Amino acid sequence: MDAVLVADDVRRTYGDTVALDGVSLSVAEGEVFGLIGPNGAGKTTLVRALTGTTDADGTVTVLGTPPSDVDTQRVGLLPQSFTPPERLTARELVAYYAGLYEETRDPEAVLADVGLDGASDTWYENLSGGQQRRVCVATALVNDPDVLFLDEPTTGIDPAGRRALWGLIEDLADGGTTVFLTSHSMDEVERLADRVGLLNEGSLAAVGSPTDLVTEYGGETRLVVRTEAGTDAVADAGFVVEADAETLTFHDVDPRDIGPAVEALERAGVEYDSLTWKQPGLEEVYLRLTGETFEGRRSRAVAAPTGGAE
Repeated sequence: MDAVLVADDVRRTYGDTVALDGVSLSVAEGEVFGLIGPNGAGKTTLVRALTGTTDADGTVTVLGTPPSDVDTQRVGLLPQSFTPPERLTARELVAYYAGLYEETRDPEAVLADVGLDGASDTWYENLSGGQQRRVCVATALVNDPDVLFLDEPTTGIDPAGRRALWGLIEDLADGGTTVFLTSHSMDEVERLADRVGLLNEGSLAAVGSPTDLVTEYGGETRLVVRTEAGTDAVADAGFVVEADAETLTFHDVDPRDIGPAVEALERAGVEYDSLTWKQPGLEEVYLRLTGETFEGRRSRAVAAPTGGAE
């Protein structure tokens, strides 16, 4: 299958600043490609290069042609910063953007898709921040694009609304739409992306499925016990355990090991406040490859605070 998006050795500088340093990637039809990276890593510049809104060295094609030659009917773009006229209703805004294309979907249907069918007559300025972002998403969908660029699409949207939009994006991809997604939300990228590219200092540090990246770079699972007990108490438990002033950390613990670890604590009479199983995710990948933190830590509580073993 031919790639829908192709970047080959793409480079872009701004004076002495290197924004993109030889980026190469390809995205297939119906694939959701997630791009993550620190602020200033070059994500926005890469999106601009792919959409033809900035010049760059190297080769870029969208649907087999240079971005400047692609039929705009087939491409949708939601930038991170987008401020439409505020004195138009949601319906009027989507209808305005629909008027830029020869063939479009019904604006009312698109507003319903993004969960705004009940607010279509509300002025944009009177919508909540999350509702405004939904309108912006609707403007990028009204032409029913084959390729969709989404830059932080769910910023400011409440959790239920985010999940509804995630479902919409998944449906679009299932229908053959190619989605290029940039986001700082770990949950969003892990849920939606078939593959993830981590951009750091203008270069792709890693590309792969979320599962493959976590396996290669995420590290081990751990059971963290909030207690003042030292490692001597569980020296014979059969686990690799480290201690600090407030916790015992059992290393490389999968879900089947949680029970035996708790039993070892109880046999030793260790009093503890809580147990937390920590599973590596994209944040750990991000942290290892960039040295910076990533939004949304993942940890799973496996036992309610007990105040001690009984």
